[in-house]
Amino acid sequence: MDAAADYEMIKYKGLCALCKNEIQCTFPRSRDKRISHCEEFEGLEGDLSHVREIVDRDGLIAALGTIQSKCGYLPEEEMRALAGKSNYSLIDIYGVATFYRMFSLKPRGKHLISVCLGTACHVRGGPAVAGEFKRQLGIKPGETTEDGEFTLETVNCLGACALGPIVVVDGHYFSNVNISTVGKIMEKARLGLDDAGTEDQSVFPVIVRCSHCNHSLMDTRYLIDGFPSIRLTVSFGNNHGWIRLSSLYGSYQIQSQYKIPVDTVVYCFCPHCHTELVASSNCVACQAPMVPMVVQGGGMIQICSRRGCRNHMLDLDGVNL
Repeated sequence: MDAAADYEMIKYKGLCALCKNEIQCTFPRSRDKRISHCEEFEGLEGDLSHVREIVDRDGLIAALGTIQSKCGYLPEEEMRALAGKSNYSLIDIYGVATFYRMFSLKPRGKHLISVCLGTACHVRGGPAVAGEFKRQLGIKPGETTEDGEFTLETVNCLGACALGPIVVVDGHYFSNVNISTVGKIMEKARLGLDDAGTEDQSVFPVIVRCSHCNHSLMDTRYLIDGFPSIRLTVSFGNNHGWIRLSSLYGSYQIQSQYKIPVDTVVYCFCPHCHTELVASSNCVACQAPMVPMVVQGGGMIQICSRRGCRNHMLDLDGVNL
């Protein structure tokens, strides 16, 4: 069943249209009121308890982010599972999944290439760079190569206008890209950017929001590295107070109410909704919990919660522009 058909069914019949127990179900329901949540719902095989745990803890945006992190995109069966094990209807879940650019309904390749086509990058040759990637990969933006190696996408302004055209590959970004460097970038991606000598530059300002309530986490009155800082609430030991992080991707500058000893794992909370910001996966470097935040314009950034660990992840997947 495709998304359009799901929409039409759910509009009139709610979860019942997707439930394997629909025929024999005796749950009282009205013809004019769809059911968006039912404890008896059973739409898929297998244990879906992990879905409920994710939703109860983090909310819909974070739950979708967790699914995408696990699967690389948002499979239909996972979203149906999410609807069946939460208070969200499938139509609401599809609405969020298609509204936010960070989510993708199609599988992505092993390597994600994002080419900026914001105004500054556009006038500096961004379209030509995107065209060269299209030519060498043999795909259009939004598509994945047949071997599943590369997915090509175009994105809005990435905030480093003075260094455009900007290309981001697997969270590593390249400045002043031209058509002659496209092949070299792809070769570095194939070799593995962490092993190819690519260094992240602290020139990439991000604007982030809470992955739970979607409220801005930016503090324009408190600057770090010359840019508005990211404000969070942290807890460690017997201390509970504020922390400001640099909004420059690649910078590790912080200011905090209490001194945080190196190797200390902190618990991070949204200062607005007070929900703990914690991803479902741990840091690959030190196994501490990752802290997820939504990037304005499309994407998700995760930082390690252990003081001193420099692991962070930037995912700029989304819908083509």
